[in-house]
Amino acid sequence: MSIRQGFLALLSEQPMHGYQLRQEFERRTGGAWPLNIGQAYTTLARLQRDGLVEPVLDAGEDSPEQFRLTDDGAARARVWWGTAVGREKPDRDELAIKLALAVTVPGVDVAAVVRRQRDETLRALRVLTRQKRDLDPRDDLAHSLVLESQVFAAEAEVRWLDHVEASVAAYGPARVPARAQAPTDTAGRNGGTSRTSGTTAALTKEIER
Repeated sequence: MSIRQGFLALLSEQPMHGYQLRQEFERRTGGAWPLNIGQAYTTLARLQRDGLVEPVLDAGEDSPEQFRLTDDGAARARVWWGTAVGREKPDRDELAIKLALAVTVPGVDVAAVVRRQRDETLRALRVLTRQKRDLDPRDDLAHSLVLESQVFAAEAEVRWLDHVEASVAAYGPARVPARAQAPTDTAGRNGGTSRTSGTTAALTKEIER
């Protein structure tokens, strides 16, 4: 999630100072994405630089400096609420990248990598499931929704790891596509024209989704 957009959304309610924004961001997202205070003030400074927030001039002398949305900032917040989150270019997924590389690097025990990751994801899933069970949505709907999102993501990751394991068993190690290999002066030195195996293609589709 964009911290910038989150801060704009919070400031659309009322002016706040940096520490308030940090607290409210963490509280309303169930602490799923903790912020340090430096990150909060850096984000505020950039929003001010871009003309989206401005200091509240009539704040008391002893009060921390508060910020409010400018007209441009308020418009940006409204656009965010009215625009779907794009999925064409998802954030880099470390696990998908790791496994895509694992099937192309000689000597890597891909099955062992998958097993270790599945154990870790299942462990995290158990923790998330307990937290979800102990939280009443009527008391904290925002936190409940965040937990459910994380539970669904972990369950999907376990299914994907099963798919990776089956693909590796079916197709074996992948070969690096020819365009990714270093050029050579001697034809055939790298074993002729290489091709992408079904495993690499399957993993690439997962990254692109």
